[in-house]
Amino acid sequence: MAQRSFLRNALEYAAAASVVASLRYTPLPVARTLGRGYGRLLDLALPRLRRVAMCNLALAMPEKTESERRRIADGVFDSIGRLLACFAKFPQIVHGDLSRWARFEGYEHVEEARQQGRGVLLATAHLGNWELGALAHGLAGEPMDVVVRPLDNPWIDRLVARRRAACGNRVIEKREAARAIFKALAANRTVGILMDQNSSLDQGTFVDFFGMPACAATGFARIAARSGATVIPAFALWSEKERRHVVRYYPPVEMTGSAEEDTARLQKRLEAIVREYPDQWLWIHRRWKTRPPGEAPIY
Repeated sequence: MAQRSFLRNALEYAAAASVVASLRYTPLPVARTLGRGYGRLLDLALPRLRRVAMCNLALAMPEKTESERRRIADGVFDSIGRLLACFAKFPQIVHGDLSRWARFEGYEHVEEARQQGRGVLLATAHLGNWELGALAHGLAGEPMDVVVRPLDNPWIDRLVARRRAACGNRVIEKREAARAIFKALAANRTVGILMDQNSSLDQGTFVDFFGMPACAATGFARIAARSGATVIPAFALWSEKERRHVVRYYPPVEMTGSAEEDTARLQKRLEAIVREYPDQWLWIHRRWKTRPPGEAPIY
């Protein structure tokens, strides 16, 4: 990766800090409206994101009309806006009333898993508000470990890391994750890992995802097999009716010990949930970038 300049880091940080401040210090209804505006601004400023989203939706949901796919893409940027508004207000959430922001559903799956003493692996994704899901778990349940890739801008990365750890959660950097994950699971802790991103072929396997071969990392399944931890899909999903997120823990996914088979099973479970909440998944990610040998690029 090319060396980033001081000026670029400073300008990006100033913009990010300004956005966070504008959302943090305004009333919640205003912050949500403003966050939606920031999401739409992102859409306008980086048109390639919508192009990727529309390409992905055409591949994954060919049965939908062009206008339906556009509405889903609109919802993606609205979901990003909700995440931004919520993330900016993490300090208030930590010291305030969590029920105003989220409620829990299915937490008994985590409680039952912890009784087995081998730790819990939360299989999550860029679906809904993954940042709030981790924070809410740390506030209402018990602090958890979250595996993240450090952001390219170190100043913004520190800003984000402080908020992620505000409730006692521990941040594990992806590049040095394995040892820390096994240590946490051995202590019967909960570890959250995002499982929905494109993987390189040397770290993943091809699975069926929305009817298309998608390269998915097998590391999650290998950790589950080696540790014996219970695997629970979990997502913080927006409820328009309640005007808050529902942190939903799904029944555990049975692991076979085969990295390829278990990875495919997890991706199928994720696909089913994305189909239920299509406008809350990050379609702007080039999920099908890695192709089988000999197949032409999609993007």
